[in-house]
Amino acid sequence: MAAFNLTPSGPSIFVLNGIPGLEDEHIHVWISIPFCLIYVISILGNVVILVIIKTDPTLHEPMYILLSMLAITDLGLSISTLPTILGIFLFNSREINSDACFAQLFFIHSLTFTESSVLLSMAFDRFVAICNPLRYESILTPPRIVKMGLVSLLRGVGVTFPVPILLKHFRYCHANILSHSYCLNQEVMKMACSDIRAHSIYSFFVTLASLGLDILFILLSYVMILKTVLSIASHMERLKALNTCVSHICVVLLFYTPEISLSVIHRFVKNPSPLVEIVLGNVYLLVPPLMNPIVYSVKTKSIQVRIIRFCHRQD
Repeated sequence: MAAFNLTPSGPSIFVLNGIPGLEDEHIHVWISIPFCLIYVISILGNVVILVIIKTDPTLHEPMYILLSMLAITDLGLSISTLPTILGIFLFNSREINSDACFAQLFFIHSLTFTESSVLLSMAFDRFVAICNPLRYESILTPPRIVKMGLVSLLRGVGVTFPVPILLKHFRYCHANILSHSYCLNQEVMKMACSDIRAHSIYSFFVTLASLGLDILFILLSYVMILKTVLSIASHMERLKALNTCVSHICVVLLFYTPEISLSVIHRFVKNPSPLVEIVLGNVYLLVPPLMNPIVYSVKTKSIQVRIIRFCHRQD
């Protein structure tokens, strides 16, 4: 009797895409310029934020510790996508080994969940600062903030850890051509010809239980903040309180809007426009790390002043 090997086999490679209709190598060189600028600004901006917060003892407060966690997460997201995106546009290198693909999607998704948790922690920080200012220092102590950061990281890694393991054990029989310039779980699992229902349900549940709950609690925090602010008699004091939330609100919108839009397209749109997918995918992973340090530098005076001092010292 013939023996059958029941162990599923994965593909040796996946093929990544650049921008549809712009596959010419000469065009890729020009397209690589803005991508290189985005990565340089993202990495430098977040490094500067980290250096300023680390070297200035007056910024060792909950709000700025959380901001440094956000900067670390953004650095991780930038570094996770940099090799494949620049590889495509600079060297026309579109193939990626399956193990490298699974590793990349693990880092992308775990850091995405981690950043979502950090944004929730920042919303809680604003909630306590405005709704219960007298107990702010006793509730949000630096050790407690560090624990919140560790929990955010462990949650991101924990919920994403099974994903590459499950994907590795699927059998793949499709073309394995992905829509993006990097690997995402939603796309890779569609390449499998194995039964992916359990994996799909798990991924949907994790996204809903993580990002969905984070968004819900952030909204509830701002409902309570708005309620407290509206009870303040002084118009100037109201504006001052709301102004401390503007940076965080901008960052939340920059992070969740493309993320939710891309998830909806992957799960519910049968024949999405490749160009729309590519644009949203790049916005989802490239814009938050680029804009977050800019938003906080412009809207947070203490950060702005120290960046100006830092630049003068370098001169």
